Amino acid sequence: MRASADTIAAIATGTGVGGIGVVRVSGPLAVPIGHALSARELEPRRATLVTLRDALGATLDHGIAIAFKAPFSFTGEDVLELHGHGGRAVLALLLEACLAAGARLARPGEFTERAYLNDKLDLAQAEAVADLISASSATQARAAVRSLEGAFSVEVSALTAELVALRVWIEAALDFPDEEIEFLRQAQLGVKLSAFARSLAGLQARAERGTRLTDGLSVAIIGAPNAGKSSLLNALTRRDAAIVSAIAGTTRDVLREDIAIDGIPLRLVDTAGLRLSADPIEQEGIKRAYAEIERADLILLVVDATAPLSTPVSLPSSTPILTVYNKSDLLPEWPLSDADRLSISALTGAGLAQLNEAIKHKAGLSGDLGGDFSARQRHLDALARAGTALALARAHFEHNLGSELIAEELRFSQNHLSEITGAFGADDLLGEIFSSFCIGK
Repeated sequence: MRASADTIAAIATGTGVGGIGVVRVSGPLAVPIGHALSARELEPRRATLVTLRDALGATLDHGIAIAFKAPFSFTGEDVLELHGHGGRAVLALLLEACLAAGARLARPGEFTERAYLNDKLDLAQAEAVADLISASSATQARAAVRSLEGAFSVEVSALTAELVALRVWIEAALDFPDEEIEFLRQAQLGVKLSAFARSLAGLQARAERGTRLTDGLSVAIIGAPNAGKSSLLNALTRRDAAIVSAIAGTTRDVLREDIAIDGIPLRLVDTAGLRLSADPIEQEGIKRAYAEIERADLILLVVDATAPLSTPVSLPSSTPILTVYNKSDLLPEWPLSDADRLSISALTGAGLAQLNEAIKHKAGLSGDLGGDFSARQRHLDALARAGTALALARAHFEHNLGSELIAEELRFSQNHLSEITGAFGADDLLGEIFSSFCIGK
């Protein structure tokens, strides 16, 4: 446990007016500050009704004080929580009294940072705290809770343990070259490396799903003018978010709307119709449409089912594309759909339920999400670096380039995995992560 020399304080509840507000204090002066403001000895982990006063004895509020002795607290330090009335002025007075008694104002995320430094949480769990606070749907919240409870960390730790066992086996041959450990001639090493690669790929796939649950998906709605892109946006948002008219080229700029499908957040991006145009304003709109195509996680290519002409657009091969045949209600027979093509009517709503399912399927978020955990792009980057190092280790093995090179790449792979939970990493990374938290958490 790391003992902090200073004591921090902050308002822990959100902005606005509420029935109850909380001021949190953590550090060596937490309990003395509680005694000073309440004029009472606070029994640890017991809520006590108190009158809270400033240094001059003026009454600030009547509320509840709870003291937590280290290490049995969120931060692992002595902690004081003052529960008062939820007005901003009242909470500001309580915070001012704590600061006057010796605390300093906490930095954003500093309480959670201290919990991490005191081994109450690992780094992935600490990030899940922020994900839980910012969750906008029940699906996001459940995924964040699973990460906070350690679901993601357990998988990373299991993978790390598997890699450590592999490194121990390889490095034993390096440390004891006279022993008969001819591991490079053993097919078993290749089997172990392949098995670890499969395990890592599986975790990467689950972490990518977790990242999409946390960050949501950017869905670009593109197509030729008058294909019904804005009508589709309005149908999905269930309101008149975009202007719709029979005049081709009505949409000139990018329009963004946030929705959720079964708790999965989506940012829908309506774009200008893609065509050759001499109008400089329309050209700028088309330029912006192509920029959104490059940034999108999923592309909905909207086609007029009554005039399915090819759209003059070059689409990125790495981005999932779902072709949506709109105005299908105008055809004499409803067209067939498959995994890549779907028929709908934005006007009547026919096919929209199937479109929602197709979007989830294309995004890799279909099926039961009950076991998913929240993740971040930082985690995906670390897993990708671990995979790159592992691929080099396998290449060294296949080309018989020496056990030292294999061992070194596996060490790099382990370090990259350890960045996820914070077992290995730089201090500047911690500063970047916790600075994104709200003050008081």
